[in-house]
Amino acid sequence: MDYEGMLKHISDGEGLMRELKRCGSLPGADTFETICSFANRQGGNLFLGVTDEGRVEGMQRRRALEVKRNIANVLNNPKLFDPAPLAEMEDIACDEDTVVVRVWVPMGPAVYRYKGVVYDRLADTDVKITGVDQIALLYARKQNLYTENRVYKYIDRSEIRDDLIDRARRMAVSKSPDHPWGELSNDELLRSARLVLRNRDTGEEGFTLASVLLLGTDELIADVCPAYRTDAICRHENTDRYDDRLIVETNLIEAYDQISEFARRHLPDRFALEGDQRVSARNIIVRELVSNLLIHREYLSPFVARIVIDDDAISTQNASRALYEGRLSLSDFNPIPKNPIIARFFASIGRAEELGSGVRNLNRYSLLYSGRVPTLEDGDVFRAFVPVLAGGRMDGGLGALALVSSIVERDGFVTSSSLAKAGGVTTRTAQRKIRHLVEAGRLVESPTRAHAYVMAKPQ
Repeated sequence: MDYEGMLKHISDGEGLMRELKRCGSLPGADTFETICSFANRQGGNLFLGVTDEGRVEGMQRRRALEVKRNIANVLNNPKLFDPAPLAEMEDIACDEDTVVVRVWVPMGPAVYRYKGVVYDRLADTDVKITGVDQIALLYARKQNLYTENRVYKYIDRSEIRDDLIDRARRMAVSKSPDHPWGELSNDELLRSARLVLRNRDTGEEGFTLASVLLLGTDELIADVCPAYRTDAICRHENTDRYDDRLIVETNLIEAYDQISEFARRHLPDRFALEGDQRVSARNIIVRELVSNLLIHREYLSPFVARIVIDDDAISTQNASRALYEGRLSLSDFNPIPKNPIIARFFASIGRAEELGSGVRNLNRYSLLYSGRVPTLEDGDVFRAFVPVLAGGRMDGGLGALALVSSIVERDGFVTSSSLAKAGGVTTRTAQRKIRHLVEAGRLVESPTRAHAYVMAKPQ
């Protein structure tokens, strides 16, 4: 890297894969904490001789040699690093006498410790990882382990619900009449769906975490996965707390039904055309968000999954196990399965499509629904934000008045249901908007139609 390339690289400041340090006579402990966190996350560049604000100070060439020797010695000292991370170093000339030392650290295959402590990189910060669950998730991410395959040898067959297996079989056959599950017994179906596995390290065979979450009793799920919960919240009137709330702690098949029904109940079903065919963009958006919330989720994490509906958007967040952090876009999106067995099961029963279809569908139907594109970000937490209102929030002032005026001009009157549908709010919220406009003297009751309103005549 040359000097101009460095200036361009550091112009955005510190971030997930970039750290700037002034560096004294020798690198301090925080330099090695950063190297450790880079190796444990996505790798990154460390520039020694640059202030936090991005001002290049550099260091003498002779001191740069000492700095690089010190870094090499520390990285390969087993009393300090376990194991030793890889690092490449180069001098970037500032002028004839001074240089900046660039240390490039690739993401490593192991979990690295500096002075016995595991460091991870979050945004522009090096964070100590001390919790057993956090370190387990780091190992899973590093080794590309699917935690849904964890085997529990002492789960009794009676704790796996036969009624859910029968329901899954009916759903699969309804979707594909020649589906192989149609000819299998319940026990054969469990093995066919890879919900009973053998641990190849220990030789133990049993039901997996995936089978527990998909088909287990509520008591079994609570025992095996005590942190599992999905919190659904609706905020229209009471924005400080909520108008409606649903806490779901049951199996994924019934959880999908309960969360989807909650979301559909609190979102308007707007008219949308795909070609010359009417479609429910709302239902497709809900399906993709809820299936993603349940399928592509790291269930060993204590992070509680959440779906929130308000006047502006429907948004979700859930623990993830991503190799890379950042915003997802169709142009550079490469889907990576988080729980492939659960995903295949959902696809078999018609609750999901092929990997990657969710991002495409959310972009496509969000445009039909609100005229705006969703925001999707992956990392340790996956976040999705799908706009509900076209053009922004309908408030109690001119936004509501302008929308009401357009409805009256179109229909000759406005009702709470027509305003709710057009504005993307609940009927209760629409009633409140209309009441405010009546009190302000902008609307009056229709003389010819009950529960309808027309524009007030100017005084």
